[in-house]
Amino acid sequence: MNIKDVAQRSGLPAKTIRYYEEIGLIRPLRATNGYRAFRESDLHKLTFLSRARSLGFSIEDCRTLLALYEDDSRASADVKAVANAHLARIAEKIAGLRAMEATLSHLISACAGDARPDCPILSGLETGLPAGAEGPEGAQCCGASQRV
Repeated sequence: MNIKDVAQRSGLPAKTIRYYEEIGLIRPLRATNGYRAFRESDLHKLTFLSRARSLGFSIEDCRTLLALYEDDSRASADVKAVANAHLARIAEKIAGLRAMEATLSHLISACAGDARPDCPILSGLETGLPAGAEGPEGAQCCGASQRV
C-alpha cells in the first residue's frame, strides 16, 4: 500500500503518518524507488495509534502501548498501569476544568451586566480572586463592595 491508501484506510492524514514514521512509531518498507510500502501490519499499528490518540494517550504512552502490543510475553498488568496513569491524568484535568467552571460561573453571577463600568469579571481576572473573595487586607475584590 502507498501512503494515500494507508491514510484512507487508517483515517489518519498522510502528514501524521510521516510524523509517526519520523519519530519511529512505524517503520514501513521502502520500495526501490524510495516510496513507502506499507504492509497490513503497518495499517494495524496506525489504526491502533489513531485509537490510542483519540483517547488522549500521549505519544510516549502510545510508544509504550505499541511496544506492549508487539510483545507477546507482556503482562496485562503493564498495559493496565499505563491506562490507569492516563485515567488519573484525565481525572486531574476534569477536576481542573470543574474548578475553572466554578470560578467563571461565580464571576459571571457576580456581574450585574449593566451599563456601569465596574465589572467583577475583569476585576477577578486582574486579581485572580473570585468575585466577592477577600483580598490580602480583608477588602473584597472585584468591586463587589462597590455595588449599589
